[in-house]
Amino acid sequence: MQGKYNQFTAMMAITKASLSATFRSPQSVFFSLFFPIVLISIFSALGGKGMASVDVAFDKKSDTANILYQTMQKIPVLDIAKGEQSVLEDKLKKGRITAMLSINKVAGSDSSQKPKYDLHVKTSSASMKDMALLQSVLKDLISRVDDSIYKDKLTYASVSNEMIEGREYKMIDFMLPGMIGFSLIGAAVFGVAFSFFSFRETLVLKRMYSSPVKKSVIVLGESLARVVFQLITVVVLIAFGKFVYGFTLANGIFTFINMLVVSFLGLLVFMGFGFCISGIAKNQNVIPIYANLFMFPQYFLSGTFFPKSALPQSLQAVIKYLPLTAVNDTMRNIAFEGASLAACWKELGILVLWGILIYAIAAKTFKWE
Repeated sequence: MQGKYNQFTAMMAITKASLSATFRSPQSVFFSLFFPIVLISIFSALGGKGMASVDVAFDKKSDTANILYQTMQKIPVLDIAKGEQSVLEDKLKKGRITAMLSINKVAGSDSSQKPKYDLHVKTSSASMKDMALLQSVLKDLISRVDDSIYKDKLTYASVSNEMIEGREYKMIDFMLPGMIGFSLIGAAVFGVAFSFFSFRETLVLKRMYSSPVKKSVIVLGESLARVVFQLITVVVLIAFGKFVYGFTLANGIFTFINMLVVSFLGLLVFMGFGFCISGIAKNQNVIPIYANLFMFPQYFLSGTFFPKSALPQSLQAVIKYLPLTAVNDTMRNIAFEGASLAACWKELGILVLWGILIYAIAAKTFKWE
């Protein structure tokens, strides 16, 4: 009898049956895999700017008491980024701004024919696409300043250039981690909540509970099927992003493996919310309401579709503690920055704390009948 009701064999049988049912479900495949792919394609197609503009920043040591600097502040085509020097330098290396500008007075220019200022343009190999437009703007600007100040061949400023190494931060490098998080949270919460509620309503759980199979084995079997399905989805999404849009995997296969680890941890946390919802829901009609109350705010606050920096500063302290924020930030740091799991300990710690909290609640709310 012991061999007949081997718990591991029972768990594998439950996993196989549940995984097969999930693959046969058009809704599961569409919302977990094809819908994120469609969104990636749409956002990538819309990735270009609607009007001609150049993102630049000024070095903190730049001289600001001159007409050149003051005039540049008023040019509509120049979108001037603000922030800490280290953050701006990082954006330059990723190609998120075209150039770092610095205006400095030339020594001895007051008593010579030298240009009064040097306009230093530092760019990176990742930010060359808008350089032609920027050079044209700067040339026209200096020419107009010269005409307003000098009436001869003297020039107010000369331009010097510097190139540093960089790696372009493409649209796909932002979008793909967000779409993975989008897929994980939606499939985990909705999938677990609807499945276990349905099992309870149709008395499947009650019948399984009355069998020799342990309760923990039943839950593990169903959960394992969802984990396998979603990790396969993550693999497909990463492959799609890499081979179609050139998604950055900073450390190759090691980055890929780390992304799967983060996906697994995120799945466990999000599934905990699904267990809670399946336990407290009185009928199937309220499951989408409970699920969306948890998911929708995170879609728009956690950097899924647009950067968190676009949101008000007053929200930033709350946003960073959301579980989807932790998943999205960790994915992006690992994929593009090449960060290790240990380097992302703060984000992973937030996920672990959410996991402990939500499974403590799930243990109290989960029902077998």
